[in-house]
Amino acid sequence: MWQPDGWGWRARIGVLTPHADTGPESEFRAMAPDGVSIHAARVPLGAYAPGGAIERPIAGDAARAFAEPPFVDDAAELLAAAPLQAIAYCFTSSSYVRGAADDAALRARLEARTRDIPVIITCASAVLALHALEVHRVALVNPPWFSAELSTRGAAYFQDQGFEVVHSGPAGLPAAQDAIRPQQVYEWVRKNTPKSAQAVFIGGNGFRAVGVIRALEEDLGRPVLTANQVAFWHALNTRVPIAAYGQIFSRAVPAP
Repeated sequence: MWQPDGWGWRARIGVLTPHADTGPESEFRAMAPDGVSIHAARVPLGAYAPGGAIERPIAGDAARAFAEPPFVDDAAELLAAAPLQAIAYCFTSSSYVRGAADDAALRARLEARTRDIPVIITCASAVLALHALEVHRVALVNPPWFSAELSTRGAAYFQDQGFEVVHSGPAGLPAAQDAIRPQQVYEWVRKNTPKSAQAVFIGGNGFRAVGVIRALEEDLGRPVLTANQVAFWHALNTRVPIAAYGQIFSRAVPAP
């Protein structure tokens, strides 16, 4: 018998990620079933110091600049040379800073370079996921390296889309990607989710979170969304069933 070779015979999903961030592609690969392959392109992010340490808290200017030409546009064009079904832009921070209208403009701008391979913007995917779940009241949990100001902007992003934000703030966890363990995320979200929240959205594509979705949904009794989960759900677009990473995979992607 032939051994598995990782070939994307069902779907091939591209990922645009900050240059020192391993979170998006790692979590996409964890969720990907047999026959779905993940292909990442790295985009420079000024918030990273040499060696990969991220500035704490992440500055709004660096987040805003990540979505500016030319680096992300060039990376999208190069990634689109591969035979992909979709490309996910995995950077929550720029959406929080720039807003939903700019997300739509960014998607259109990048798709002009990807030869119409669909581009998925994480926060826009979160909005679609909340609509698919018929959720109106949401708790937002952000990475510990997000500033209070960036979290406030994140709340405004979802409020502008018609949602009631019943909690918003950075998680009280170590402010380093490689220092966070799933148990810490599980315990913090479980203890800090208000009863009034119909769902939780854990923002930040570099925030290690998909491993706790199932346990949190069982304990909280409501949907749990994360940045990489909703982007992967949107990019996969029901091509392949996913069972273990949240209720959202039982829902179709609604029209924008």
